[in-house]
Amino acid sequence: MFLKLASSVSSPAFYSQTYRISIISSTAHRGTSRSFHVSGVINSSISDAASLLSQSSTHELSNINNNSTSLHANKNISNPNTTTTTNNFNPIANSSTPLGTTRTFTSINCNTPYNLCFLRHGQSTWNRDNRFIGWTDTPLTEDGVLEARVAGRMLRASGMLFDEAHTSLLRRSIRTMNLVLMEMGQEYIPVYKHWRLNERSYGDLVGLNKKEVVKQYGADQVKRWRRSYDEPPPPMRDDHEHHPMRDPRYRLMLDEIPSSESLKCTRARTKIYWDDVIAPSLRSGKTVMIVGHENNLRSIIMRLEGISPEDIINLNLPRAVPLAYRLNKDLKPIPRSDGKLDEATGMLRGTWLGGDEAVQEILDRDNKQVYDTSIEQNLEQGSEREKWRRWTEMAIGQPEDQSFGAHSRSHIYRNLNSVSGEAVVGQGTKVGSA
Repeated sequence: MFLKLASSVSSPAFYSQTYRISIISSTAHRGTSRSFHVSGVINSSISDAASLLSQSSTHELSNINNNSTSLHANKNISNPNTTTTTNNFNPIANSSTPLGTTRTFTSINCNTPYNLCFLRHGQSTWNRDNRFIGWTDTPLTEDGVLEARVAGRMLRASGMLFDEAHTSLLRRSIRTMNLVLMEMGQEYIPVYKHWRLNERSYGDLVGLNKKEVVKQYGADQVKRWRRSYDEPPPPMRDDHEHHPMRDPRYRLMLDEIPSSESLKCTRARTKIYWDDVIAPSLRSGKTVMIVGHENNLRSIIMRLEGISPEDIINLNLPRAVPLAYRLNKDLKPIPRSDGKLDEATGMLRGTWLGGDEAVQEILDRDNKQVYDTSIEQNLEQGSEREKWRRWTEMAIGQPEDQSFGAHSRSHIYRNLNSVSGEAVVGQGTKVGSA
């Protein structure tokens, strides 16, 4: 059995993914097109998805979130930095546009050249273990790799094209960036790394289990340490096992290493990078992606959205779900097409490519993972997570070939040459038998 994955549906990363699949086998049902809903930690209908594959009838796409607004603009092929206007095309919400329609070069919208996307990294080992991370260089888990790849598929399906990307010096963010660009076929764009985009320093909390800290100090105190504007955690001791001064990447900036940071401190350093690097790129008409960490992204979004120091404590960001913004010439967010703030946080004018409802489910899960001491189970692990991982591995296949000739499977090649709007996962990689 071979799987072909349609590139026209944007959907939630790692909790809920809707795919359109073409089943190609030696049976009488060769080429039957079916749709199914892959669900993970929050939803538990993986067995339902498997049963759909065993049936011979065609199933229509379901549970498409109409909040997943299409954001795009045509790009001039001879000059990819030039944006031209075209008619709005929303492959999700526009019911008159059939799935599989061939699309042209697109970015996130057709109304402004100032386009920006935020993405938090995939699951790292300490995310999985529910530990405070900060500047500690924890790698992605296998689940984190899949989260990053699914985020890349979501971005590719949205039609976004980036001119450049920015990330931190921490490998969980760097590898997420690499995997996303690989899935999009955009490995060729410039990628800039800087310590000012690192996660905030969690001081002496680094390495500790979050729920155990909640039990010791109380949920209110831990929430202030994690999410308030100007209350930093206790400073890190110089002899701390995970002090960044021992990391060779910071050997030339030892005086810059913080012992602990509030969001206010983090905002001060990200502001410098935004003003000196990102803002000029956006003003020149470039479409920019920032792959980062929850708190460095919160600090940028706080400034972008004008969120007050009192309200920022309520803003949380999920892993591996792209957040796309349309900006005006002053680099202020343009309202969403529905004229409302997002339903997931109630604070943002950006668009979650995974849909507001799915993001809300993720944030609710993350909140329980940290603060609900009545739940002993680690919600980042368990049988449901294992089923999600195995099914996602099968559904999205292997990464695209990195060898000579891989350009024929790139984002640009697909847009220029696709007839059905579908892209072959792994170019016919066999992932099962009929």
